Amino acid sequence: PGGLFSWDGLAWVDGTGFFYRGERKGTVTAGKKTFTALGAYLVIFPDKAYYNTADGTFGQLEAEWKGASLTFTNGKLYGEEAEANTIQAAGVRWADYFKAGDAVTISGCTTHPENNKTPVIREIDGDKLYFYEYVFSGTPYTERGTLSIKRAVPDMEFLCENENRLWGCDGNTIYASKLGDIFNWNVYDGVSTDSYAVDTGSAGRFTGCISFLGYPVFFKEDHIYKVYGSMPSNFEVMGSATLGVAEGSAASLAIAGETLFYLSRAGIMAYSGGIPQPVGGAFGLERHRAAAAGSDGLKYYVSMAGEDENHRLHVYDTQRGLWHTEDRTRATHFARWNGNLYFLNDAGEIWITGNIQDPPESAEEETVPWWAEFGDFVEDSPNKKGVSKLQVRLELEEGAEVQALIQFDSDGEWRKVNGVLGEGPKRSYYLPIIPRRGDHYRLRLEGRGGCRVYSLAREYYSGSELKSKPGRQ
Repeated sequence: PGGLFSWDGLAWVDGTGFFYRGERKGTVTAGKKTFTALGAYLVIFPDKAYYNTADGTFGQLEAEWKGASLTFTNGKLYGEEAEANTIQAAGVRWADYFKAGDAVTISGCTTHPENNKTPVIREIDGDKLYFYEYVFSGTPYTERGTLSIKRAVPDMEFLCENENRLWGCDGNTIYASKLGDIFNWNVYDGVSTDSYAVDTGSAGRFTGCISFLGYPVFFKEDHIYKVYGSMPSNFEVMGSATLGVAEGSAASLAIAGETLFYLSRAGIMAYSGGIPQPVGGAFGLERHRAAAAGSDGLKYYVSMAGEDENHRLHVYDTQRGLWHTEDRTRATHFARWNGNLYFLNDAGEIWITGNIQDPPESAEEETVPWWAEFGDFVEDSPNKKGVSKLQVRLELEEGAEVQALIQFDSDGEWRKVNGVLGEGPKRSYYLPIIPRRGDHYRLRLEGRGGCRVYSLAREYYSGSELKSKPGRQ
């Protein structure tokens, strides 16, 4: 699988095939792809290919003519005579290659090398390309050799759409397309619709980009850049030296609960436009890599490899601030479409997950085993204490069951507190425990199927470092 994307429908790459809404629409190279979209166009990199969802055409963003002879001469412009503004090639139909408004790079000129430049086509008339007056030198004359006229697109690793432009970046440069035009990245007419490019001075390569809060935001491992402004004349790149996206985890960028989440070298970060804050404390000191993520709107789903090299799917609930680990799914791309969250796994399967709207026909899943472990209970005392009873209020779905266990002084042995509790309505259970004194203890609930825990009360004993006295919490 090469990638998954959503626009007006799901799009993906399978081997060398590009598919849209389940039908093959074009051929690309094999390998991992970066997608973005503008209007009716889906854009696929690094192939620099596009698919028009309106008319079904599939093609290349770049266009190039190569030949052995070009005539630079005088011509016309908007119905008036013009000088030093025309390129002519007998028998060539230029409209098959370019359109008016394209910036084209001319190369191969040796008689007048100053004509190797990137002007903007103003009009096309059969075998003639018209530019502004006095663009070319030495006219009229014929240039011979290995000549090329090309509408070029930068080699970009990461792309996004923002305010009717495509934005992208390579190792150290940020680019923006001409306004509303995915084909032109080199138009510099001094107007508000121009293309844009700027180099950044910090060390390292870009590791990802996304449109967030109305701005294109670019990431390195140790920098975040935001581009302010509405047109090239007032675009301003503002950078901050802070934790950005980890190398190889550009796909971890996803917005959940109006907050942007991603994997940095220090763990999962939450970014709201200022200084990113860590939210991965539940993982301890474990390092992760190769993350891909998506969101159903309120929950952040991220598949990433741990220190054991195994991928796991983790879910962060932005409303409750809780992490859950689901399974060993390795997802490579996520896409949200039609209210649902989809992901592509490493086996080439597309799955639906999250808060599913209008679920497809499916079989009922078997009850899922789970466990939840609390931290150490010290009851705010450095002295010996013991626990004699637990009171837990919970509700179990049909076919579900739960078991409580306790561990003393981190000895590694889990002791069952009670028999297995079966399905039933919401109620409290009073669970007796064989008393045992210690410095601290830990509780664990494990079971199968749906279970909702509402409260937990503990009856404990606390005293000196040698003796205990009754207490309750």
